Amino acid sequence: MKDSREDRLYELLPPIYRIQDAEQGEPLKALLRVITEQVNLVEDDIRQLYENWFIETCEDWVVPYIGELIGYEPVHEAGEPSTVDTPQGRLRNKILIPRREVANTIRYRRRKGTLALLELLANDVAGWSARAVEFYTLLGWTQSLNHLCLDRGETVDIRKGSWLDLIDSPFERFAHTVDVRRINSFRSQGRHNIPSIGVFVWRLKSYAVTETPAYCLEAVGPHCYTFSVLGNDSPLFMLPEPEPDPTHIADEFNLPVPIRRRLFEDHKAQLYGPDKSLRIWKGVKREGRIVREAIPESRIVPADLSDWQYLPRRGTIAVDPVLGRIAFPTRQLPKNGVWVNYHYGFSTDLGGGEYERTISQPTGYTLYLVGGDEQFETINAALDQWGMDSETVADAVIEITDSGVYVEPINIEFKEGQESLQLRVANQTRPIIRLLDWQTSKPDALTVTGNKGSRFTLDGVMVTGRGVQIMGDLAELTIRHSTLIPGWTLDCDCEPQRYTEPSLEIFSPDVCVKIEYSIIGAIQIDPAIYVPDREPHGEIQEGLTDDEGTMARCRGIGAEVRLDPIRVCISDSVLDATHPELEAFGAPGCPVAHACLTILRSTVFGQIHAHAIQLGENTIFDGRVTVARRQKGCLRFCYVIPESRAPRCYRCQPDLVIAPIIEAYHNGAISKAEKDDKKELEQTRVRPIFNSVRYSTPTYCQLSNYCAQEIKRGADDESEMGVFHDLFQPQRMANLSVRLDEYLPARMDIGIIVSS
Repeated sequence: MKDSREDRLYELLPPIYRIQDAEQGEPLKALLRVITEQVNLVEDDIRQLYENWFIETCEDWVVPYIGELIGYEPVHEAGEPSTVDTPQGRLRNKILIPRREVANTIRYRRRKGTLALLELLANDVAGWSARAVEFYTLLGWTQSLNHLCLDRGETVDIRKGSWLDLIDSPFERFAHTVDVRRINSFRSQGRHNIPSIGVFVWRLKSYAVTETPAYCLEAVGPHCYTFSVLGNDSPLFMLPEPEPDPTHIADEFNLPVPIRRRLFEDHKAQLYGPDKSLRIWKGVKREGRIVREAIPESRIVPADLSDWQYLPRRGTIAVDPVLGRIAFPTRQLPKNGVWVNYHYGFSTDLGGGEYERTISQPTGYTLYLVGGDEQFETINAALDQWGMDSETVADAVIEITDSGVYVEPINIEFKEGQESLQLRVANQTRPIIRLLDWQTSKPDALTVTGNKGSRFTLDGVMVTGRGVQIMGDLAELTIRHSTLIPGWTLDCDCEPQRYTEPSLEIFSPDVCVKIEYSIIGAIQIDPAIYVPDREPHGEIQEGLTDDEGTMARCRGIGAEVRLDPIRVCISDSVLDATHPELEAFGAPGCPVAHACLTILRSTVFGQIHAHAIQLGENTIFDGRVTVARRQKGCLRFCYVIPESRAPRCYRCQPDLVIAPIIEAYHNGAISKAEKDDKKELEQTRVRPIFNSVRYSTPTYCQLSNYCAQEIKRGADDESEMGVFHDLFQPQRMANLSVRLDEYLPARMDIGIIVSS
């Protein structure tokens, strides 16, 4: 970025010297800019030295030194700090030595032994929302009439339906018999005992969706809607409220938890309305235009809409927060549209969403704003203007500024002189591009046709209904913080409707594909690429059969040219073919795609068929991997299906756990039958287990608590493999375990219970 202070020394000169300098081509100005740059560096360094005195403003490398001054000691069980020459190393160090914990160390020591401090530690040390529970208060016991404790657990009262919903949850109120197992046991964790204290933690976050259209399920009925614009059931989450007092123990309103039906019924005014967890608008016509009218809280009726059997009375609207469904009276249909505010749960900032992300663009770009209150109301209107400005605009950015749904065919075609185009969304918005079956005999994907050297970026966008096709001679394609729905569209239970359809098809011969922090379906590299303007030096022979010609094209050999493999780089993303037996990366009709793949810190559901894998690191391949050139590249700290044809593997699973078994067999310690049995057992044990493998569920791609430690701590820096590597969950857990023991009341046992 340009520094606004670069000419401050030059501006101190008398005007006469600046006039004379301008007449001579400004050589003095150029000299003073060089001097000013060094002056600014020295001045900034001196200013930062002052900022480094305070924990709130100091640089990250200073945090351990300030911690040492107050006697703070890092948790060695979580791992030793690493070098800071990589973004992952710097992020890991922030987890190992949390700035907030160092800032509050003295405060913690003063409050040692209090229950509320345990919740504060979970938030400051691990960054997780938490609720601390003293389980001895839930033990069934005979009370003395002279000393009644009415806040203790009660026997079950089946008339209290809201309490029945909370059984075995962090908010339970009924009494239990004693559980002699210790809560901090590594084998079988018990809960209800006198010395037991449980800290329930929530790893999921609550993400907002603001003023987005609801989805009408016309196949069910014109009165049936879902909060999710994709048409699937999505549980509504709480917008956490700050706790009123430092000694307050968190309840459901302070935590990112799903909203229960009975809770919504009992506290509707606290959950529904402006700046709350959910809200609904309907469209009404006024003066010839449609405006949004907020539905008052008095008309909202909590209901169970599992089978859409409940029909609300006239003048009311039924809402099911567990499924994320809305039902209107059959004779009071919202003919002018429905809009909603709600919150959903997910693990991290991934794919399209209303969260803060870094936005970058080329220097000297032209901005086209798209939105209901902007210059262009549709994406195509902005594209048309971009096309008309082709002679004067080389770099363009089309930015969508609202969370609407854009139902229009999108065909982007670069013209001469147009070098780059970025289709992005503004921060704190989540628009949807919905592609329909517009043409009977032609595909309706979002198509991008590039010129030689052109670049296209998709940033923060969610695409549903169809996939994306890249054609022409595009040089670079970047997809970041975007979602290309796996399977195109979803059923109500989050099942994809088009299992075998790819989300991204590449027809460009020399494109370099970069995918970052995104969720996408299958990728196909089409082999039938014809490049007429190249020098013919192909190896294809005349008179080949169709099958032989197809196989030649699979190897990048065409009638006019032999192509180098396309480079595809994927990092911190999910590649989801919707099933491990389907193709997540490949080419139609070819054994492998003519592409060289680099994949880092990602999760793959499906099979990989590639020419080569240059590097695979900290990645879970939940499907067979097949590469043509095994001698090129390597996989390190990954999980790879045993029957894969992969490049060289370094410390990958399950090879790492079966190596001692094979060695014991070669040494004669075990028989062949024992070797086969133990090998199969270990391969099954370290197979990744996910809480959910369906997109749009809150725990999508999240490793289960029952997953093997070799996967949960199998990355090169002892974090978990897969797309959530940079969350450093094992380090957070180890940090929190040690700190809770340090500040625990005397003679008490404490255990961490992961709720989500």
